[in-house]
Amino acid sequence: MEEQEYIIILYDYYGELFTDKQKKYFEDYYFDNLSLSEIALNDNVSRNAIHKGIKSVVNKLYEYEDKLKMYEKDQKIKKIIDTVSDKQVKKELEELL
Repeated sequence: MEEQEYIIILYDYYGELFTDKQKKYFEDYYFDNLSLSEIALNDNVSRNAIHKGIKSVVNKLYEYEDKLKMYEKDQKIKKIIDTVSDKQVKKELEELL
């Protein structure tokens, strides 16, 4: 899996743990494909501040996953669900995810 894709997946799990400003910078950069300079210009801050903000979010995403392992556990659960043959049980387990 590509690193950027993995970072975005982790953001799906842990994104709500960040401030509105951190979320905005991250989403502008990763989802809206804006450059650091464009984000800095739009928000009237330095390019370096944007870079540090995004880097901080990415580092925290890795830290959260390292400690909580939500994505890793989710993947393991999905593999187990794939082995379940009872369709009703399988459907109920998938709904829990």
